[in-house]
Amino acid sequence: MKKFIFAAIGGIAGGVLLSTQVAGPLLAQEAARNSSVYEQLDLFGDIFERIRQNYVEEVDEAELIEAAINGMLISLDPHSSYISANDFADMQVQTRGEFGGLGIEVTQEDGFVRVITPMDDTPAMEAGVEAGDFITHVDGEALLGLTLEQAVDLMRGPVGSDIVITIVREDAPEPFDITITRDRIQLTAVRVRMEGNTAILRVSTFSDQTYPNLRDGLLELIEEVGGIENMNGVVLDLRNNPGGLLSQAIRVSDAFLEQGEIVSTRGREPQDGERYNATPGDMIEGLPMVVLINGGSASASEIVAGALQDQRRAVIVGTNSFGKGSVQSVMPLAGDGAMRLTTSLYYTPSGRSIQALGVAPDIIVEQRDPIEVEEEDNGRPARTEASLRGAIENASLTEDELRLLEEERAEAEATAALRNDDYQLAYAIDILTGLSALGPD
Repeated sequence: MKKFIFAAIGGIAGGVLLSTQVAGPLLAQEAARNSSVYEQLDLFGDIFERIRQNYVEEVDEAELIEAAINGMLISLDPHSSYISANDFADMQVQTRGEFGGLGIEVTQEDGFVRVITPMDDTPAMEAGVEAGDFITHVDGEALLGLTLEQAVDLMRGPVGSDIVITIVREDAPEPFDITITRDRIQLTAVRVRMEGNTAILRVSTFSDQTYPNLRDGLLELIEEVGGIENMNGVVLDLRNNPGGLLSQAIRVSDAFLEQGEIVSTRGREPQDGERYNATPGDMIEGLPMVVLINGGSASASEIVAGALQDQRRAVIVGTNSFGKGSVQSVMPLAGDGAMRLTTSLYYTPSGRSIQALGVAPDIIVEQRDPIEVEEEDNGRPARTEASLRGAIENASLTEDELRLLEEERAEAEATAALRNDDYQLAYAIDILTGLSALGPD
């Protein structure tokens, strides 16, 4: 018994000694780290006071502190930033789908303002701004050295006023100016139409309106064609869609999935992760789908494309997407401002992060510029068997069969015309038409 007691006492003493040896250096490191932080904060306070007292002109203290806060945030990544009270109010309006401005989504790269995409039916798109353009000047004032928020503020102004932006474009030999008239931007989140037997769902942004617009528009199309059995498939057009609300991306993905994961987010700590799964119910009952993407498809658009691709629910067509795979949390602050902070990355169902990589399409299809189509032989009909004098007529078809043949020919000609106007969309429709021709499995 005595031996056992001594052994136990020795073990306790050893444990105390070991914990002291381990905890001591850790506590010392933490104390040193805190001391360093406080020293840096003292340095910040010292610099702030010297600027107040010695700068050549009197400074606005509130603006100085705001600039320091913003500088701290934008040093983290291009999407973290301070949002002033006015900008925060504007942002809340934008998520509801209406705001004033030019209609472009921008980011910042190495100090330059880069266009992610012009939005549909906005002054910027009508003026010819393209995804990938760099904006170097606004009304002759250089943007280099400004924060993204400051650059955006320069582009804002009264509705109806003109602004001149200087563009650097990859395939243009010299920078050039574009004059744009500011307007109130009222986005229609989703536009729907039929092309032949194919439903086209054009999603331009992910705002509060997106899923309701998509659901109602798709139901109207189904009713218009007399039932879903009269459709051969759906094209979900996410080209030049800069993203928006994560919740809307999840709902749009869920509209076409019966089950399985849609997206997961992973933060700094394992417990910060979230996983979002589909609920039963596919609005188009398993009809084939094609999703169109390009370099202007970002964020929420990439969540949808990645989910439908990984779940093998849709064929992804177009060009590589933008590659914004981070999630920002907007945190309200004192003074009615807010902080936009990157808090996690999102992952597609297969576990891949698309941050800085984007979603790679299953079929790469570059967009083609429209070309002028000249009539062959100065408008004379093509030489065929039917054009030959004395050719035997085909009397094997009924009037109904002839009418159906003419309708199919008209649809094919419409698709051919569309191929010249929007090659990527026509390609997507061709895929669905081919799958429909093969019939059900």
